[in-house]
Amino acid sequence: MAEWLRHRGGRFWQRWETMSQRHPGNPRKRLNSAFALLSRHVTDPAALGCGMATSAAATTGNDDPARRAIEDHKAKLHAKLAELCARSGAREPELLAEQLFLLIESAQATLILGVQAPPRNVGPAAASLIDSRLGAEPS
Repeated sequence: MAEWLRHRGGRFWQRWETMSQRHPGNPRKRLNSAFALLSRHVTDPAALGCGMATSAAATTGNDDPARRAIEDHKAKLHAKLAELCARSGAREPELLAEQLFLLIESAQATLILGVQAPPRNVGPAAASLIDSRLGAEPS
């Protein structure tokens, strides 16, 4: 399972890098793009949520290689969000990163449970959080 999770994580990071390259000098647009990508995922009728989170329930303990792969992936996601929040000039960037991380995780966990409506609002919810820490985006 650990190998599959690392492969799945690698595919995620490839999509992240493709998305990031569209706005190399604009961390705010990169944050918004990440949530646009998530919005597309959670509104896909075939989406099952986060494979990492689903797999976490099947791990046997903290020393399980699959658990380590999941923890590494989630830590990297949090670090990327924290970096973008700091580079964007956000007030309380670490707090914003934690809020955005929780939003990502909860949207996917809710989707795993078969609840469709809340995940569909992840994009506007993220935009509200980002705007609250950076001010409204200039037109």
